[in-house]
Amino acid sequence: MAKFTDFLEEKVSNPMARLAEQRHLLAIRDGVISSLPFIIVGSFFLLIASPPLPESWAITQWAADNAAEILIPYRMTMFIMSLYVAFGIGYNLAQSYKVDPLSGAQIAVASLLLTITPTVIDELFYLPMEFLGGSGLFVTIIVSILSVEIFRICKQKGITIKLPDAVPKSVSRSFEALIPVAIVIVLMTLITVVIGVNLHTVVEKLAAPLVTAGDSLFGVLVPVFLITFFWSFGIHGVSVVGSVARPVWEVYLLNNGEAAAAGEILPHVAPEPLYQWFIWVGGSGATLGLVIVMILFARSKYLKNLGRTVSVPALFNINEPVIFGLPIVLNPILIIPFIITPIVLAIISYFATSIGLVSPTFIRAPWTLPAPIGAYLATGGDWRAILLVLVNIAISVAIYFPFFKVYDRKMVDLETEEDNTAP
Repeated sequence: MAKFTDFLEEKVSNPMARLAEQRHLLAIRDGVISSLPFIIVGSFFLLIASPPLPESWAITQWAADNAAEILIPYRMTMFIMSLYVAFGIGYNLAQSYKVDPLSGAQIAVASLLLTITPTVIDELFYLPMEFLGGSGLFVTIIVSILSVEIFRICKQKGITIKLPDAVPKSVSRSFEALIPVAIVIVLMTLITVVIGVNLHTVVEKLAAPLVTAGDSLFGVLVPVFLITFFWSFGIHGVSVVGSVARPVWEVYLLNNGEAAAAGEILPHVAPEPLYQWFIWVGGSGATLGLVIVMILFARSKYLKNLGRTVSVPALFNINEPVIFGLPIVLNPILIIPFIITPIVLAIISYFATSIGLVSPTFIRAPWTLPAPIGAYLATGGDWRAILLVLVNIAISVAIYFPFFKVYDRKMVDLETEEDNTAP
């Protein structure tokens, strides 16, 4: 077992840890995360516009009559999330290169806006907003990274305008970005206006198989497995997998939000809230069930105390104390249910949603809410979501129980041995 653990540490854990620290993946992750406050707040206006209340109630009728005005904050936040993401990616990537992060963020935003061709109606120019939402995330990532790389190269090669030291730094930084900005603007104008290439359409066609696959059962199971697999070796699985999968998840969430705002059928099963509220109950690995088992059935003194200590964080989906405290990391007994449990919950939740037993998610509720409340809000007030969460918790308890009992007996034996050898 020691040789096997060393092999996993050397051949799996270390390479994956290096991948998780790759600067572009980190910039994408942090850029998307930086937009979450706008996405969360904006998505709640969808709930206000379509409250989960009887249609005969006055507040429901008022919301229906004023939906267009109520949804304005949504359209200025979640609906144009790519604009916020571009700023976040540009800022974080530029900061990692130790060049001016504000200039990097602004160049990324300009690059994204220049991928969109304005429409002319009655001699007035209108900027279509459809590509500023989740559907534009792929292009956002590409052009944000490209524009910051151009900025970095210009900075490193000295292709900038340098002003005397006496000039205020804010002015000096602005002029340093002048040539990179010019290059980016000219390049994006050539692509979008002169050549007439719609990058969003091109990338949408290229990414269509990925988007379609991600909304299938297989597309759900792959990230579920990978996230728990990485966590099993102490690597933050969501940071690695989420950097790649989150743009797809955000496309699903935005499309579902747009459909909900239009009163249409929600097209996607697998936005990120599906994972958050139905699969990761208590955190990655669905460890709330494990915590319940610890509290109710632990005989080991250490595990009893640990269960009580981590119970409150686990209720609010904070499970690092469980993962590193038991530990689950590199624990050959608990790794098995840690990977199996969310796979089982993913299958159940996917089919429950796809056949209409539970409404698809379209609202991003704060991730620290207890799962039943978060699921209720994320589905727009579907009470069946609460039942599904409770069923999934019960299933996770049943799966974790036999493995935990084996580990608990092992811990009891170790504690007994230590007590007997103590002076």
